[in-house]
This record gives sequence, C-alpha cells and structure tokens, in this order.
Amino acid sequence: MAKSIKNSIGILGGSFDPPHKGHLIISKISLKKLKLKKLYWVVTKRNPFKKKSYFQLKDRINKCKKITKNHKIIKVEHLDNKIQSNRTIKVVNYLKKRDKNSKIYLIIGSDNLINFHKWKSWKKILKICELVVFSRKGFDQKAKKSAINKHLKNNIIFINKKIDISSTELRGHQKKMVS
Repeated sequence: MAKSIKNSIGILGGSFDPPHKGHLIISKISLKKLKLKKLYWVVTKRNPFKKKSYFQLKDRINKCKKITKNHKIIKVEHLDNKIQSNRTIKVVNYLKKRDKNSKIYLIIGSDNLINFHKWKSWKKILKICELVVFSRKGFDQKAKKSAINKHLKNNIIFINKKIDISSTELRGHQKKMVS
C-alpha cells in the first residue's frame, strides 16, 4: 500500500550571510504558492562554494530567528553538527526521515540553478525533492540555459517574483559603512 503524503515542507537553506527581508518574502510566497505546512530555514556554518562567512554563525541564526519570529510556520534550524555535514543532500535526507510522508520542496535562487550540477549528490536531491527556483536579477537567462534546466525542464517550478535584495549586496554596504 502506497504511503499518502500528509504534509508539504520547504527547505530554504544557505549561509544567510546575512539574512534579510528578501528571504522572508521568498518564504511567504513559497508558503502560499506551494501550500507548505512548514518551511525550514536551514542555516549552515559555511557555504561549500565560498571561502568564508562574513558574519558569525551565532549572529546569523539569531538574526534569522528575529526575522521569522512572527511566522510560527517558519522554523530556523542549524543542522551541521547534528547531521555532521553542511551538504544539502544530508539536510534533505534528515528532514525526509524526520518528517515522514512529507513532500519536500527545495527552494533556491536562479543563481544557484546555474551551478546546481556541481552540488554533491544533485541527482539524488532531485529524486527526493521538487526544485523551486526564484528569479534573481542578472541570473535568470543563464539559469534557463543551464545544463540542469535543459535536463529537468519539467521538474522545476519557476517563480518569477524578483526580489531586489541579496546578502552579497548587504555585505557590500556593511563593508562600506565600516571603511
């Protein structure tokens, strides 16, 4: 007998370096469009594709909790130590096991779709999750031409709501203020 899917959960993962209102906007849109029962902000100590983080992990987790405090359906998690990894496949497997019978949506920006084929176990991730891609200014054309998009065109949910804020921009502003 096939197991029925009871819940839909979303994963918005990353370094959140720093978290910002754009993350919250993406979350609210995802909750509504995908009819999610829970959305996890999974804060990782370090992005495997970046050399270092600008803000301390503890500060990023606290800022995430502050931003989401009025949204009980959004849960802030740091799982690196618990699952002994910062890799998305490990996060997905952990949450799939914990939230049995849930449909999982992995939420990323179009900038991440470009290099998604470089992620550890990306094919396994796509077998477990539905991939939801939010538009990012300056990345959409390249993302739509990416190898992964051509390979999985029908298995990707594109959301064309542009969010004109990024952690990279905020770090740039922060550096200017310090200088």
